[in-house]
Amino acid sequence: MSKILTSKQRIKAFVQLGHILQNPDEQLSSLISSAKQYNAWFSPQSTAMAVNAIAEMLNEPDLEKWADSNTDEPDKMNAVGLVLAGNIPLVGFHDILCVLASGNKALIKLSSQDKQLIPYILGKLTEIEPGLSEQFEFIERLKDFDAVIATGSNNTSRYFEYYFSKVPHIIRKNRNSVAVLNGNESREELRALGHDIFDYYGLGCRNVSKFYVPKGYNFNTFFESIEDFKSVADHHKYNNNYDYNKSIFLVNMDKHLDNGFLLLKEDKRMASPLAVVYYEEYESVEEVEKELLENEEGIQCIISRSDLNMNVLPFGQSQRPGLSDYADGVDTMAFLRGL
Repeated sequence: MSKILTSKQRIKAFVQLGHILQNPDEQLSSLISSAKQYNAWFSPQSTAMAVNAIAEMLNEPDLEKWADSNTDEPDKMNAVGLVLAGNIPLVGFHDILCVLASGNKALIKLSSQDKQLIPYILGKLTEIEPGLSEQFEFIERLKDFDAVIATGSNNTSRYFEYYFSKVPHIIRKNRNSVAVLNGNESREELRALGHDIFDYYGLGCRNVSKFYVPKGYNFNTFFESIEDFKSVADHHKYNNNYDYNKSIFLVNMDKHLDNGFLLLKEDKRMASPLAVVYYEEYESVEEVEKELLENEEGIQCIISRSDLNMNVLPFGQSQRPGLSDYADGVDTMAFLRGL
């Protein structure tokens, strides 16, 4: 096997990859256009958004700062099995980046929902730095691995926990994101919140599925502010979900609010169906903080302008994670350094 590349060589390759993704070539443009043939949710707009988010992430200052805090070179190249999700385009890229940047080898089990984009991107990466071809392999069945990072549903996670119990592992389950509103948000902030709800049609764990609002909150300004996102209803699968959930609410005579492409329903649960956001009224911010802490295992992001005693993101930023915004708050690089 070839000598493991230095951290500087690996980071340099990722910086160049970022430049390439900022200016898609004919092949990538074609993949972006055709992704919906393999997964109807991967519209050209969503797929381009995912590619652009990765391009933004792979900027030189951020990569170098991130690498400087993760500089330990491994004594040996560990084989890390990656079971990737496919709910939104390229959702598994960050795990691949972490494994390659840490000098380990990624055994990549692609999701059946997202099989075209990652091979293209890693192909470009090996054109930039051929030595990185030693550091990944696409596999159908995991074997001969030293560690595993697996993403799935609450059901599959139980299987993963059992199957991978004998090796170091990170197992990711279903999570949801919430927004805490105080009633003083500007129209610009509420419009930005539309991105947190509708980007990738609400299919990601970083998409907002629940609001906490002050008692008596009026949603009129919110609905007016998100009008620009009404085109989500042009997607037949999104619209089918909207129609289905609306009909359920009407049949059950469930009280709800409806603007023609989003349904709001008062509900204590965190995970709402597609095209629905649940909301809960609060009397004090302290009670919201208490509930969020009690449910932190099920929460990916908290979006708010309020000064909460926990990590919060500004409106519009949930689907633009940085290099150190690790899923489920588990530091993937620290995990890999510990192997």
